[in-house]
Amino acid sequence: MIDLRSDTVTKPTPEMRKAAFHADVGDDVYNEDPTVLELEALAAKKLGKEAAMFVPSGTQGNQIAVLTHCVSGQEVILEADSHIYFYEGGTISAFAGVQPRTLKGKDGAMNPYEVEAAIRVDDIHQPETGLICLENTHNRAGGAIVPLENMKAIYDIGKRRQIPVHLDGARLFNASVATGVSVAEYARYTDTIQFCLSKGLGAPVGSIIAGSKDFIVKGRKWRKRLGGGLRQAGMIAAPGLVALNTMVDRLAEDHEKATTLATGFKEINGLTIENNVDTNIVLVNTEKAGLTADQFVEKCKQEGILAVAFGPYTVRFTTHYDVSTNQVKEVVEKVNKMI
Repeated sequence: MIDLRSDTVTKPTPEMRKAAFHADVGDDVYNEDPTVLELEALAAKKLGKEAAMFVPSGTQGNQIAVLTHCVSGQEVILEADSHIYFYEGGTISAFAGVQPRTLKGKDGAMNPYEVEAAIRVDDIHQPETGLICLENTHNRAGGAIVPLENMKAIYDIGKRRQIPVHLDGARLFNASVATGVSVAEYARYTDTIQFCLSKGLGAPVGSIIAGSKDFIVKGRKWRKRLGGGLRQAGMIAAPGLVALNTMVDRLAEDHEKATTLATGFKEINGLTIENNVDTNIVLVNTEKAGLTADQFVEKCKQEGILAVAFGPYTVRFTTHYDVSTNQVKEVVEKVNKMI
């Protein structure tokens, strides 16, 4: 199978497996795992933040941010198709007791004026706005890069209104490689930030959440409450170190493969590309081909191609390092014959 469902399906590299085998370990709940400490220090430095914490998943990192920033009964402003709202099981309500205030963005970017207008006034009938959440790159917008200027404008609003800003930066390194803007510059316009080691960077497990030292101290307690207390975690942190040190620049190859895929699909009668292919995700509309997304995905599977139905007529393809350029071209050829 040529698996283009997600960049989470990658297998760890030989170097990652070797690093895991030889990792120096300790008990991370006691802050005594040297490999975890090294990973956290490196991540904090790259992001320009005071401190960082290794967590099992991006979802847990995002939830720790909401739980630490907010109190029950508050409201969180976020984009209507954001991962936190769309794919995290209603956790901000279930765990943090906060309600979402969603705004429809353009290519994943919320309008700063609409964000400010959505901030609650001091009224006994209304919940207080406790947090603003951004996402970059934006998954459901097809890996779209939210412009730095947009992030800055929203961050400035947050500072002026004394509302923290959290970034779900699961694929932030994709944005950085595509634009040439450092992850630290993106992180500059956030109070806290989460990014995944286990997506395009290829590590088998784990994410990083970063912010001030005080935030991370409080966040560690929430990680423990959520069952994320880790013991000899260096064995899973070591591949994360390899990912940060060796897998960032090669993300450009994934972006090139996505462009190749989109270019090929554009030539196929009945298929339309829905997104500007900024990074490694291609959204394909199948309506003119007379196929629903589910039907298209099933036909692809029969041809040895795995993709994801993303809507009634939208299918998502995600490129990554475990799929070669030749395989991407093979996908285009097979789909062309299939249609």
